[in-house]
Amino acid sequence: MLKGGKVGLRARHDEDIPILRAELYDDVVNSARSEGGPWRPLPPGTKDPRLVVDETREGSVSFSVVELAGGTLVGTANLWGIDPHNRSAHVGVGLLPSARGQGYGTDVVGALCHYGFVVRSLQRLQIETLADNVAMLRAAERNGFVREGVLRSSAWVMGAFLDEVVLGLLERDYRQSAAAAV
Repeated sequence: MLKGGKVGLRARHDEDIPILRAELYDDVVNSARSEGGPWRPLPPGTKDPRLVVDETREGSVSFSVVELAGGTLVGTANLWGIDPHNRSAHVGVGLLPSARGQGYGTDVVGALCHYGFVVRSLQRLQIETLADNVAMLRAAERNGFVREGVLRSSAWVMGAFLDEVVLGLLERDYRQSAAAAV
């Protein structure tokens, strides 16, 4: 398990799937805001990769996020679009509604940075998020991500086009930040 200050990133367990389906993916608005396509219902027993981890997929790594204090499931985290040639990946975080606003997002992003830069030896991590997702923007920036641009009206969400913000973090900046914190 990868550990942050408050949360751990561990493998997805079978008992996580019904909770994630009910609290993240069956929520139409949340799902529409966090996915790149339209919401669709997920039937029981689905093999949807957002829920069921396929260990043979080299381009992504998915985790369940748990509280360190009690082991309670609080969300998901992943690196996706992993590009071994350019040594880059994208960061994804999804917290259960009951876990939001408690600083877990910042901790999850930090643990994913450790995994990406230290464990996987990546050179760059990138986050794309809706411009009004203040929690994710704060979590990213607290971990050293820099706003690199705005994709105007690039995301169709529940009947409207919204802007997306692109943030990036380079390995050298991550290491400098980690060294300064010691």
